[in-house]
Amino acid sequence: MYPHPMTVNAVVFDLDETLAVTTRDRGTLIAEATAVAGGDPIEYATYQDTHHETVTSETRAPIFAAVIDDETVDPGAVADTYRQAVNDALVPVEGATDLLAHLTNGAGYRVGVLTDGPVRAQRSKLDKLGWEEYLDASVVTGALETRKPDPIAFEAILDDLGVGPSEAVYVGDKPEVDVAGAKDAGMAAVQVLYPGGPELHPRADAAIDRDKLRTDLLDVLEEL
Repeated sequence: MYPHPMTVNAVVFDLDETLAVTTRDRGTLIAEATAVAGGDPIEYATYQDTHHETVTSETRAPIFAAVIDDETVDPGAVADTYRQAVNDALVPVEGATDLLAHLTNGAGYRVGVLTDGPVRAQRSKLDKLGWEEYLDASVVTGALETRKPDPIAFEAILDDLGVGPSEAVYVGDKPEVDVAGAKDAGMAAVQVLYPGGPELHPRADAAIDRDKLRTDLLDVLEEL
């Protein structure tokens, strides 16, 4: 629980695995995208490690360039194919759309999304989900050429929402990136939990099972 009662004026969400998931395994999608471009399959763990170490801007091409050894395979083509495959498989978690609509139109919160990744990939996800009318701001860290947990990322979304860190709650699933990052930026943090997901971070002010996000988040916000 937040150490002092706070007035929550804004709620900021992580995107992937918090508000939206893919109906197909990401490893399968990457293997298929690489095969379409004529390359050998890439281990998803290798891709993830490289993704976490690579600050991207516009596309995932630099990530694929780092993990594909075959010079005949175009990393940009793999990135384009993978982006489309992810978008085709992307769905909101149950109740996410209703939750965003209620937070914005019913409860009167400022609502934002702060998501890691290249601009084209993450913006295309948001376009697919169709949440523009419910979001007061959205920041993709690729545009900043940094990533969470860098305080610059959290400061950017707070600036766009026009609120200070003590007025905002960050909701995400990743312990170090989302919870610790938000706490270091001066925000409260609510961790989203799900089967097979990360362990609860001890600095989280609260935790919610992902399938109860729609029903439980408002109560959690009122208790902070």
